[in-house]
Amino acid sequence: MSLVLERERPPLREDETGAIRVGNSRVLLEFVIRAFQDGASPESIVQRYSTLSLSDVYSTIGYYLRHQNTVETYLNHREQLAESVEQRLSRVQPDLSLIRSRLLAQQQS
Repeated sequence: MSLVLERERPPLREDETGAIRVGNSRVLLEFVIRAFQDGASPESIVQRYSTLSLSDVYSTIGYYLRHQNTVETYLNHREQLAESVEQRLSRVQPDLSLIRSRLLAQQQS
């Protein structure tokens, strides 16, 4: 019996917003990679995100390890995008900490 070696595509797909999702789930690539970088095992990542399959997580980590520079560039871009959205929201929304403080003070009195 011989082993047939096949090339497999990583279980990654780009959604309509340009975000990369893992497998058939809505879990973002950055969640899986950052969890892995923080020391989480593939098994614990699957426990955290139950819509992921273990094989997809292992394949995603393998892809990351083979293409670290490319993936890190993508992750840095996503972080910059998140920061710009956060800044835009903070300019539009009022400071909610003052409202929260007043509500807590009213609740305690």
